[in-house]
Amino acid sequence: MMDSERAIKWFLRGYVVCLFVFVFLPIIASMVFSFNSQRFPTVPLGTFTWHWYETIWQDPDVWDAIKTSIIVSSCTSVLATFIGFCTAYTDYRYSFRFKGAFLALALLPPTIPLIIMALAMLAWFARIGASGEIWSVIIAHTVLTAPFAMAVIRLRLNQIDPNLESAAWNLGASEWTAMREIILPFAKPAIVSALCLTAAVSFDEFAVAWFVSGLNKTVPVIILEIVTGNIDPQVNAIGTFVFITSMTLVIIAQILIMTREKKDAPA
Repeated sequence: MMDSERAIKWFLRGYVVCLFVFVFLPIIASMVFSFNSQRFPTVPLGTFTWHWYETIWQDPDVWDAIKTSIIVSSCTSVLATFIGFCTAYTDYRYSFRFKGAFLALALLPPTIPLIIMALAMLAWFARIGASGEIWSVIIAHTVLTAPFAMAVIRLRLNQIDPNLESAAWNLGASEWTAMREIILPFAKPAIVSALCLTAAVSFDEFAVAWFVSGLNKTVPVIILEIVTGNIDPQVNAIGTFVFITSMTLVIIAQILIMTREKKDAPA
């Protein structure tokens, strides 16, 4: 029996290792080739070089795309987290008819194929004369990422004592005071995690941004333009920057969640 359990444990460990290798090996290869002097990604590698990073450093189009992506992801994270918090608090605080339908609708955007959402957003923005504006990308990404923020914050609010807020009211605190002194401090790690997570999703998103952005190109959109019709090692350098940025945000979000769960765990 013990040998069987040990074999299952090692099988599951091997499966997880293979899964991580399958996911991350192409990314690691791209990072390695970003320092390769040869134009084509071939083995054996050429000499070590910073040439491709120097190329994108001197490219004003890349800097414009980075600036646009930072603006879009920053604004998106704030708006999506605010909407996600309001939705999660509504779920936590109130009971009302059709609440299940309300939550299903709030969580709907990520379930829609991105190409369908992108076409719908393009048609809607074109109809109101807002196609190609940077704030159009922000609105589209906010719709896409708000459910992620809601899920993270909702999970946190479900851990609070439901009587804590009403106890504050009984002691004379107003609803806003209870919100400021109890709900927000308790939900703060989840709020910061939601900010990081939604920023990472927005920074990486391509399909919706490609349809909606117009001349306000984000980093994923300019990557597509660079690789269209030719192989350019600049893409490996830009991809490395995008990967490091996104992973940093996701890791920060995960650390905040895990740290708070460890502090809240009973001794």
